[in-house]
Amino acid sequence: MGVLNVTPDSFSDGGQWEGVDAALAQAGRMIADGAEVVDVGGESTRPGADPVDEATEHRRVVPVIEGIRDRWPDLEISVDTMKPAVARAAVAAGATIINDVTASLEAVAAETGAGWIAMHAGGPPKTMQIDPRYDDVVAEVAGYLENAVERARGLGIERIWVDPGVGFGKTISHNLELVANFDRFVQIAPAVLAVSRKKSIGDLHALSDGVDAVDADDRLEGSVTMATWGVHMGADLVRVHDVRATVHAVRMVAS
Repeated sequence: MGVLNVTPDSFSDGGQWEGVDAALAQAGRMIADGAEVVDVGGESTRPGADPVDEATEHRRVVPVIEGIRDRWPDLEISVDTMKPAVARAAVAAGATIINDVTASLEAVAAETGAGWIAMHAGGPPKTMQIDPRYDDVVAEVAGYLENAVERARGLGIERIWVDPGVGFGKTISHNLELVANFDRFVQIAPAVLAVSRKKSIGDLHALSDGVDAVDADDRLEGSVTMATWGVHMGADLVRVHDVRATVHAVRMVAS
């Protein structure tokens, strides 16, 4: 799953793919590099991000999804959104999956016939990283996702994925626990691992390099390592920025 953020403020690629032409060009590059899903997002969910109004998000994502669908009619397209109206509009424009960081849009997925990714987040992006705490992060996140899947199946949704939400209301220790025990989430439903370029990767890079911080665009090795680990543990999808490098690494692990 290639990440296509059409936002000015996403943590890694904010501002790079704004505008339909730039977004379609990047989608084409990711598809050529081996992406089987393109994930279009019009609202940053980085820690501390301010919310975006519905009209702005709609204006950002719908024309891009329409353009992708026109050029690549058989491609899986996901929309990364928290808003029911945007999810409906995106599916009408050609999206086939709702990537839902709130795990609350199952009724929209059932209504539209889209697949649904239910993600665990420890709160809204603005506040989720303020002192996150769990007694047992793996058990608590797994229980939350099991409940989400049960709701979705009750509505008749056929294609369901779960995402433990690395970086969403978790410390680095929580994130590493989730990744280390990713096979627990695979037992619930087909699972998505989305760790690409996230702060935990940067923290690990900084530790290994003996520096204070590593920028988001300099986290390739850790991102690819985590993605291949996820595949080894049974991930059905890995959501990444660096498609070509990840595809090559994953194919090596799978061969």
